[in-house]
Amino acid sequence: MDTVIEQAKLGMPVLGICNGFQVLCESHLLPGALTRNDSLHFICRDQKLRIENAGTAWTRDYSAGQEIVVPLKNGEGRFVADERVLDELEAEGRVVARYLDVNPNGSYRDIAGITNAAGNVVGLMPHPEHAVEPLTGPTTEGLGFFTSVLKQLVNA
Repeated sequence: MDTVIEQAKLGMPVLGICNGFQVLCESHLLPGALTRNDSLHFICRDQKLRIENAGTAWTRDYSAGQEIVVPLKNGEGRFVADERVLDELEAEGRVVARYLDVNPNGSYRDIAGITNAAGNVVGLMPHPEHAVEPLTGPTTEGLGFFTSVLKQLVNA
């Protein structure tokens, strides 16, 4: 993990999905923590999200306000942080995605994903990698996370 932290601080794009989001928080690359779902049950469902920040290395192929559907699969997916951190994330535009219609795990402020101040590190509880191919996902709306970073790396 030391190499990931070092490279992230140098600007390398890093995406933590589900448990990877937990690791990014535990390593202090992102603030907050992920705890047990409010229901104390594992959740597996297709989830509607709204992209809040389309300016990160991972979200540039989306538009702010765009709604997407991707799978959500977790037992410890509840994003928590103190009010100061939550206010800071909101004020700095660092909320990347928010749950729509229902907050399935009780995440504070319906937060599904956040970014660091530089926009290269993103943590996301839902699984966009399971929504990139019509045969295997509910939609292909997760593909934008990967085309965004691919374009950035190719043009670097």
